[in-house]
Amino acid sequence: MAGASSVLTDDSWLSKFDRKLYRIEGALAFIGGLAVFSLMLMAVASVGGRNFLNRPLPGYVDWIQQAMPLIAFVGIAYTQRDGGHIRMDILVGKLKGRPLWTAEFISTAVMLLLMLLLMWGSWAHFARSFDLAAPMWSRDSSMDIGIPLWPTKLLAPFAFFILSVRLSLQLWGYGRALRTGTHEPVAVPLIEDAATLAAREAEHVSGFDEPEDAK
Repeated sequence: MAGASSVLTDDSWLSKFDRKLYRIEGALAFIGGLAVFSLMLMAVASVGGRNFLNRPLPGYVDWIQQAMPLIAFVGIAYTQRDGGHIRMDILVGKLKGRPLWTAEFISTAVMLLLMLLLMWGSWAHFARSFDLAAPMWSRDSSMDIGIPLWPTKLLAPFAFFILSVRLSLQLWGYGRALRTGTHEPVAVPLIEDAATLAAREAEHVSGFDEPEDAK
């Protein structure tokens, strides 16, 4: 069966792991949303303090710097699971069966390789900032109110790790589909035509189902 996204589910271990990972990804995306909402409240407080009290919120730019990785990184695995990242659907959508799964397998493998390299590089960047012997375990801090930067730098390799797990799961799903030749693999985002996509997005935006007596 299909869920709210274009990802099919069944009772296999692959699908069960996909759904468990999706809950983690959803929680991280929710935290990213809270970061956006918090920045909005801080902007109101800072502008209001400047206009009415002649005293803007101290360290506002520092907190923006801290929140950026939350906004930019923690939701990428959630979006990848639902197939929400930019992709060449016009080109790939013309493929069917094993040629489609081959193309998806190769592109997912390339993305996984890139994420592993980014995870390695961002972890090294975090390691240069973190020091147990330093005050607040940090070798660097924000310019205004001195917030340690290592927690923010740790978010990047963590988010890339979650995305790498997601890509590994999808790589297994595409490989399984390539081996079996199925047209409806589980745990991977399926390409939808424009009409199906528009109908699903309209249902999602409406937020409620049509009453039974109205049908």
